[in-house]
Amino acid sequence: MRFRLTLLLWLLSDLALFVGSYALAYFLRIGWIFSSVFPFGPYIAVAVIVAPLWLLTLISTRTFTLTRPQASTENAIGLVSACVVGVALFALTYFFLFDLFFSRLLLIIAFALSILLTALWHLIFERIARGILWKNPPAFPTLIVGVTRESMRLIELLAKTKNPLCPVAILDAQGTKEKEIHGIPVLGKLDKLEETLVGLRITHLIQCSDLEQSLNLLSACRTRKITYLLLPSVLGIVGRDERIESLEGRAVVMVRPEKGRYALTQ
Repeated sequence: MRFRLTLLLWLLSDLALFVGSYALAYFLRIGWIFSSVFPFGPYIAVAVIVAPLWLLTLISTRTFTLTRPQASTENAIGLVSACVVGVALFALTYFFLFDLFFSRLLLIIAFALSILLTALWHLIFERIARGILWKNPPAFPTLIVGVTRESMRLIELLAKTKNPLCPVAILDAQGTKEKEIHGIPVLGKLDKLEETLVGLRITHLIQCSDLEQSLNLLSACRTRKITYLLLPSVLGIVGRDERIESLEGRAVVMVRPEKGRYALTQ
């Protein structure tokens, strides 16, 4: 419920921000008055009509995935693309509804403001949302399976960034002398898997080692409707150059060579 309310607040605030960007653009271009030559009412009404379509475009870019940093290149490209669609829809909608000429400079200002203000707000809201979801009890209690260098780095990174996936327990198939890692308790071996999943209400499981246990872990996650994640290092992929691609509609993990004539997808 906490996650849904946070996401709803984010979506609604983006709608308001889009309309606000176009309203600000109007006053910056026309002046701080309501012009009789170019009425504010019809102008802002079109912005309200277009805002949900702009938001749907932004949603399709997965911008609102809370586990993805808002400062990422993917998010920046998605935001610019959505704002291009938004300004195009605004111009077309205004033309078909009112058939009036208006300043192209105003559209450029509105386009720039919608990008800048939305990007700034997303960076701010990311911190707010992660703080809300990280608070005890966390919204997404996460189980880490495997004590390795990669899992230790991952736990430290998730805590540092307050990622919505909050580690609450660690299990290791081989057992370990460590009692806790970066403040997260090590509860024992995988014989405590069911007990841990139920007792801590785990929503996500991240496998960081023990490839031979993958089927068992995946089966347990599917049974209890838990999201299963696998670190590439479990498969021996340690170069951090892997990508999820589509091969005839099938998801595949792709590791591209640095050079070579067979790198057809480069």
